[in-house]
Amino acid sequence: MEGGIDDVGLGVLFGLELYMYEFIGLMMHAEHLEAVHGVGPHTISVPRIKKADDIDPDVFDNSIPDDIFKKIIACIRIAVPYTGMIISTRESEKVRGEALRLGISQISGASRTSVGGYTEEIRPHDSEQFDVSDQRTLDEVVRWLMELGHIPSFCTACYREGRTGDRFMSLCKSGQILNCCHPNALMTLTEYLVDYASDATREIGYRMIEEELKKIPTQKVYDIAKRNIEDIKASNRRDFRF
Repeated sequence: MEGGIDDVGLGVLFGLELYMYEFIGLMMHAEHLEAVHGVGPHTISVPRIKKADDIDPDVFDNSIPDDIFKKIIACIRIAVPYTGMIISTRESEKVRGEALRLGISQISGASRTSVGGYTEEIRPHDSEQFDVSDQRTLDEVVRWLMELGHIPSFCTACYREGRTGDRFMSLCKSGQILNCCHPNALMTLTEYLVDYASDATREIGYRMIEEELKKIPTQKVYDIAKRNIEDIKASNRRDFRF
């Protein structure tokens, strides 16, 4: 940050050290960034040791069970309410679903951990960095999120518009970021549904978008978002953002 990078993400690989030490260190780091730079972590990730070819997490003295893992997620959310919290496909569908209720806001789908893995039609298993617990397709993950009542967002507007660092943080802490995030989520979700989704996912998504549009409080924002969504469906126009 002293060198000019205005957004940073934090995270420790839980299981390498006593989780209480790692958790407190993580929180102290977030506090330090806030105190010194006025900008806390943009994101916090919560990976933990998982099985790999030569690693059995059960032999690690510091590996943590699901109940402790979920407490860590909940405590981070309470302590750093403005940060984006990330959980990866290291975790199972069950754990990821429970984590979403505790404060996780960013979730991956169809991840591959082997070198060149995304170039292969079938997921390679012999060279993966670690086992991927949630092996569903992106379409399945998107549909699952919507069935749980979450809006899958593919938005990168803040980076595109230069809303980073203290500019992003002030919007986030005041709650004003919702005025951008909500319509941007609906527009980027529409792009995904049109370009990539299965028929079943598209049906659920369009229904969710119609209901969510009604929740936009400002008439001008509603009109623009609705018009952009209609344009996305009807043509090849893309990349709308607030």
